[in-house]
Amino acid sequence: MASEPIEAALFTRPPALTAEQEEQYRTLEREGPLIVSNDSASPTQVSRQSSLFLARTATHNTLQRVSTRGSTAFVKPEAKEGVQVNVNQLAEIHRKEGFKIVQFDKGTGEDPREWTKGKKWFVTVSTSLLCLAVALGSSIVTGDMSGPTKEFGTTQEITNLTVTCFVIGFGIGPLFLAPLSEVLGRTVIYSISLFLFFIFTLPAPLSKNIATLVVTRQIAGIAASAPVCNVGGSIADVWEVKDRGAPMALFSGTLFIGPCLGPMIGGWIGERAGWRWIYWVLFMFVGVCWVLTLFIPETLAPVLLRRKAEKLRKETGDDTYQTLEELERLPFSEVLKIALVRPLVMLFTEPIVIFMSIYLSFVYSLLYLMFFAFPIAFVEIRGWGEGITGIAFVSIMLGIFLAGFLVPFNEKVYANATRDGHYPEARLYPMMWGAFLMPAALFMFAFTGAYAHVHWIGVCISSGVFGFAMIMLYVSANSYIIDSYSSFAATAMAAKTLLRSEIGAMVPLFVNQMFHHMGFQYAGLLLALIATAIAPIPFVFYRYGEMIRLKSKRASKDKRVRDGASGVSRAEKV
Repeated sequence: MASEPIEAALFTRPPALTAEQEEQYRTLEREGPLIVSNDSASPTQVSRQSSLFLARTATHNTLQRVSTRGSTAFVKPEAKEGVQVNVNQLAEIHRKEGFKIVQFDKGTGEDPREWTKGKKWFVTVSTSLLCLAVALGSSIVTGDMSGPTKEFGTTQEITNLTVTCFVIGFGIGPLFLAPLSEVLGRTVIYSISLFLFFIFTLPAPLSKNIATLVVTRQIAGIAASAPVCNVGGSIADVWEVKDRGAPMALFSGTLFIGPCLGPMIGGWIGERAGWRWIYWVLFMFVGVCWVLTLFIPETLAPVLLRRKAEKLRKETGDDTYQTLEELERLPFSEVLKIALVRPLVMLFTEPIVIFMSIYLSFVYSLLYLMFFAFPIAFVEIRGWGEGITGIAFVSIMLGIFLAGFLVPFNEKVYANATRDGHYPEARLYPMMWGAFLMPAALFMFAFTGAYAHVHWIGVCISSGVFGFAMIMLYVSANSYIIDSYSSFAATAMAAKTLLRSEIGAMVPLFVNQMFHHMGFQYAGLLLALIATAIAPIPFVFYRYGEMIRLKSKRASKDKRVRDGASGVSRAEKV
């Protein structure tokens, strides 16, 4: 779970996480501030889950060591205030207690960020392919959804469950796969998850009934979720912030373009070879990706350091060789509990998380809705083939690419807004633009897609605007969540991912009925009106977000202050 904010931060320029915050997520795999406190509770009441209790000044006063859940806490009773420490200061505290903190030796290549560019690019390309396999797996089957319906004599809604169940796994899987990766490492989880994805894709082309197809897709979806929550972290493991431009472009391409490639490929396969061959092609591609996982080196810093510490302890017989992560580790049962419960708590108690997740869930749902609306607009209304209809998804991809080219412009807007100091609401400018563009795209889609006499280019133009607005909304909202909850970004992102995936998974269950029974134009109009109704959300948070954050126990306390003389915004740290 701790990798998720780093993954989302890959798309944020300038970075939403400070160097210290990213280092904490990278080496400690833990969220929440590291605090020096004079907590007056008894030793058995000191909880390591929320913060670390240390002496405020280790150089002048004696530290008292107490046992807490199998780890070490330090309490200085006479301290009057709590202060926050960073990872380096935390390591120094443990050294003074007598531990030999195991870290990467500079210049030896132990640190993944010191690997050769060739090795870094191998990790980047191979893990991005894993993400591509998952993205294709979610959408390629939409290339022929009528084939299984006719062959098995079932309803279209039951067949659509093959998409719904797969996407449900995107939200459920990371809740326990992400904590497992912290214990076992990224490569082991990649290998196991891709193997299960591979194995449970095989029954699909061999299935004799629709139940086999639906059940195995559900299992495959949960297994396939590991790259969703880990690949961004793998890229952050090996690349410094200043070198992430090209790797980020490749990864973002698989993440955002991958789902659009699915219908393009699946449409031609379904039209020429039948629906079973769609699954055969997916099965073979996932198999190649699984073999690739056997050669991906481990990149997660805590796991690499743990292995080094274990080797040193074995060679020297000195148990004081410890990693910072080992000294600060919570029991796995507690880590799993946090991963499962805390996102739900934030999802129901933090207004920023709630409303931004709802907005992103709607946008994510629209992407999957297009997989079913395009065949109605082009196959049913205009008489196109499935293959050519898949090519129409290029329009969405072009909009996504165009949004990517505007990243430098967004950086300038952000820099201008924060020239006197940082505040999270400055991340909302692209979202405010997207809030206007998304309804416009949907209105255009509704009134051009519904009629055969309207040229098809109108539908493609609206889809291009949709792709552009989707990226503006998605990246901006993600950045705002991370900036607002930088100390608890992992939990906030997990909450967003859970709601986004589960709501997006519901789309295939009603989209056909909605467009057929309401009519294409009015179904599209309903979506446009919903987009219009939620469009004020970024503007509301731009105006009142600071007040909401200051009332939260977990949110950032950065304040934007108006200079009465000049009217210029500046920010101050509280």
